[in-house]
Amino acid sequence: MPPANPLGVALRNRRAGHHTLVWARPDLQAPENFTLTSPAFEHGAPIPEAYRGRIFGANVSPALEWTQPPAGTVELVLIAQDPDVPIGKPATHALALGIDPTLAGIPDNGLAHPSPVPGIRHGKGPLGRRGWAGPMPVRSHGPHAYVFQLFAVDRALELPESFGLNDVLAALQGHVLGRARLDGTYEIK
Repeated sequence: MPPANPLGVALRNRRAGHHTLVWARPDLQAPENFTLTSPAFEHGAPIPEAYRGRIFGANVSPALEWTQPPAGTVELVLIAQDPDVPIGKPATHALALGIDPTLAGIPDNGLAHPSPVPGIRHGKGPLGRRGWAGPMPVRSHGPHAYVFQLFAVDRALELPESFGLNDVLAALQGHVLGRARLDGTYEIK
């Protein structure tokens, strides 16, 4: 095992916090009336190495499955965030809209850009990247949570190609019918 990363150790107690997630926003509260799961990991359990972030090479997203969203759902919006980043706001690891609510899930690598799943559109994440950006926490910082937040929306979100998280948050206000959440963890020791 490599020696501890001094930066990770120094920042170990600094985290943005779960209260900074999209999930915690008062304007996006809605019933938790369907469920989100993954065949790759259980809620609260470690995300397998196959789905970790890569600076070079494929960032393979885990398969996701959900139960039927509430009646009236026109599309699903997925936001995956890491609230354990040591500085600033949670890191966005996926920002996808246009997910067909009649689907029961998306396969491994379904959050690639471009997506192999028809209709999925990706917003800009960290450094302008689109599509899944897997876990890459600072070594020795401790475990990070990766929170997959799925929102059932009563209308299609018509956003320009260059949309980002703030655009999605504004478009979601007043249109969330329900939501589901799945948490995984990842740590680089």
